[in-house]
This record gives sequence, structure tokens and C-alpha cells, in this order.
Amino acid sequence: MVRTPAPSSATAKPAPRARGARLPAPLPFAEQQAVFSRLRAANPHPVTELEYRDAFTLLVAVALSAQATDAGVNKATRGLFEAAPTPQAMVALGVEGVAAHIRTIGLYRQKARNAVALSQRLLDEFGGEAPSSRAALMSLPGVGRKTANVVLNCIWGLPAQAVDTHIFRVGNRTRIAPGRDEAEVERAIEDNVPAEFQANAHHWLILHGRYVCQARRPRCTLCPIADLCPYEPKTTDPD
Repeated sequence: MVRTPAPSSATAKPAPRARGARLPAPLPFAEQQAVFSRLRAANPHPVTELEYRDAFTLLVAVALSAQATDAGVNKATRGLFEAAPTPQAMVALGVEGVAAHIRTIGLYRQKARNAVALSQRLLDEFGGEAPSSRAALMSLPGVGRKTANVVLNCIWGLPAQAVDTHIFRVGNRTRIAPGRDEAEVERAIEDNVPAEFQANAHHWLILHGRYVCQARRPRCTLCPIADLCPYEPKTTDPD
């Protein structure tokens, strides 16, 4: 189980670029190496901030985290996972029982229905285990590509890039991975980040976006890659 500091409150989603807009070139290879070498030096073993016990509880936690903070999800799932640590227990708890545990999370009723439905699907089609392919994960109720990529990365160690608003912002501001939308940023990470950093790129970028390269006021004076970042205007006030 992972317990780490609560995420930043700066979660405003950046506007996607117009489809016809020309993207800037990504940082060249040598600068990508320098960026991720510094992020790795600052945090050699990054992990998700969601608390979980196994693939099933991570799958549920990530599905619940849409439009919610990791801290808020962790607060709700501590009781939920005590009551329902397995797909069988989640189905037995039922929609109302799940909803009672997660009512502090946005869209909790629909998320409760999805948690029970995906648990039933795991029992019916996957032997009660979270499957290890993106397509199979995305066949589950309430599970999209981002959720599937988090599970693939955290459980099976695949270099899957789960792009959220933080990574979208950082990818474009720094030009590590420019993209008009989250799908393009995901592909840009895969295409441009050196292979030795791919497995942890998602974690480094999301943490950098939460705590340093924040939406409304990036903390450039504390940024370990400020001299490599082309973003202007940078903040100059001491944080």
C-alpha cells in the first residue's frame, strides 16, 4: 500500500490545441536524457499516490479517481477495500453499499455502479482476476485507456503512459511531449522519451505537474529542469 502526500489543488485542464495548429518540435534526445536524468535523481523510485493492495484494488481506485484527487480517493477506499477487497466481496456489497463508502467522491453513484459491474465482469470472464492486456481492461465498465495504462504500468511494469491533465500540461509546456490532445501526448512520450526512462516517465511527469509545474502558477524557482524548459513566462518569485 502506498501512502504519499496529497496532490496539488491546481487541476484546471489545459485547453487542447486546435487540430490544425502546428505543434512545436519536441526536445531533442540529449535534452530528454538530461531532463529525465534529473527527475530520476530527485525521485529514483516513483510510485502512484493511490493506495491499493493488488491489481483489483488498483483498478477500482483508478476508475474512482476520474474528476477526483488521489487524496480524496484514498480516504474513501480505505473503508471500501476493508469491506470489499475482492471482486466477490464488491459484488456482494452491492451498489448501495459501495456508494455509502465513496459518497465523498464526485459522480459516486455512477462510479459505484461501475465498480460492481466491473467486479461482476471479472468474475464472469476473467476468473476473478484483473486481466493483463489493455484491450481486456478497457472492456470493463468504467475503464478507459488511462485507467488501463495505470494498471499495466504499476502492476505489470509495462511502459504504458497514462496521460492526465498534469502530464498533458507538462508535456506541452516543457516540449518533452507536445500534443493537441492526451492521445497525441501519449504517443509523443512513447516516441521521444529515451527507453531507459519509459517505465517511470508517467510517474515523474504527473508528480512534476502536481507539485512543481502547476497549472496556475508553476513553481519555476524550485524546478530541477528550469534551464532545460522553453516555457515562457516562467515565474521568478521565490516559492
